[in-house]
Amino acid sequence: MIDIIRPTLVLDKDVCINNIEKMAQKASKYNLRFRPHFKTHQSAKIGEWFKLFGVDAITVSSVQMAEYFASHGWDDITIAFPVNILEIENINRLAAAIKLNIIVENKEGLLALTQKISSPLGIYIKIDTGSNRSGILPGKINIIEALIKLTGTNKHLLFKGFLAHSGHTYQTKSPYEVFSLHFDALMKMKSLKQRYKHIFPHLEISIGDTPSISICDNFNGVDEIRPGNFVFYDLMQYKIGACTIEDIAIRLVSPVVAIQSSRNEVVIYGGAIHLSKEPLLNINGKDMYGRVIVTHNGKKILLGELNYVMRLSQEHGILKVMQKNLKYFTVGSLVEILPVHSCLTANLMRRYLTTEGEEIPTMNY
Repeated sequence: MIDIIRPTLVLDKDVCINNIEKMAQKASKYNLRFRPHFKTHQSAKIGEWFKLFGVDAITVSSVQMAEYFASHGWDDITIAFPVNILEIENINRLAAAIKLNIIVENKEGLLALTQKISSPLGIYIKIDTGSNRSGILPGKINIIEALIKLTGTNKHLLFKGFLAHSGHTYQTKSPYEVFSLHFDALMKMKSLKQRYKHIFPHLEISIGDTPSISICDNFNGVDEIRPGNFVFYDLMQYKIGACTIEDIAIRLVSPVVAIQSSRNEVVIYGGAIHLSKEPLLNINGKDMYGRVIVTHNGKKILLGELNYVMRLSQEHGILKVMQKNLKYFTVGSLVEILPVHSCLTANLMRRYLTTEGEEIPTMNY
């Protein structure tokens, strides 16, 4: 492997590919279209690994990301973000070149599409199943029907169905909570499908959150899944119960630059601009920005949860370490940090170094 001298996002390719394979097998088992979300890895090279398992349709989170992956050969893309009417011309160009879907949740966005789109464009209506971020509440039938009707005013727009992302599952503390929220979301989406399937017999339901799709086995009424974080997983998913530690495919490898033994603290070169400032609560109720893996006598050791990234500034990371574990740290050595949120860490770092020594850029590099 290339010598690491500064914060480096190391990717275990075998773990990553195993995560992709397991999710592809699950989609096949339940007869679901697998349209993975590429916002987590944002890399054309990693995107190629999905093709090993028959993936030919993807999800992205922006028009810019759709343009990037379209330029790398992907020709069936859903932009799972409310339409930004300032990007209509870009959307039009993409729709003329590839099979493109977009989501709407308000009259303003859809009206702009009806007035300016001149190529085939799939339309999903975004439903809020409880995350309270974006989307229409499933009970707002008047709004939903007005959007469906408006879609029909432009021959290039095709109403495809309803799309949801149950992001509130990320705030859960156990698989049982995920099961409950997933079931509730299924009931809401199935109700809409039942209401309109006699008018639109090919109407689809698309869902997307990694916790539900990793943990649950009930996908009755669902046509498509769009998980993204599963490709790497992270501590957040581990705490929920969506994965094991062994499923987490990335680590921020950081140099140790100082040891404050009087405070049981270790200073690393690796701060908020590398890990982000999204915390979890550890077992003693303190904010945790990552967990620590050390190498001792050639063996990797995941230290207990009371050894953790306790504080971040721009470049600095401060590790709280149990006194008995200070022996594992020396100035100039490297430590591995399991990130709380792999999507944010990958976006900040912008490139990967695989365990095989290959450097892989993201779209932002």
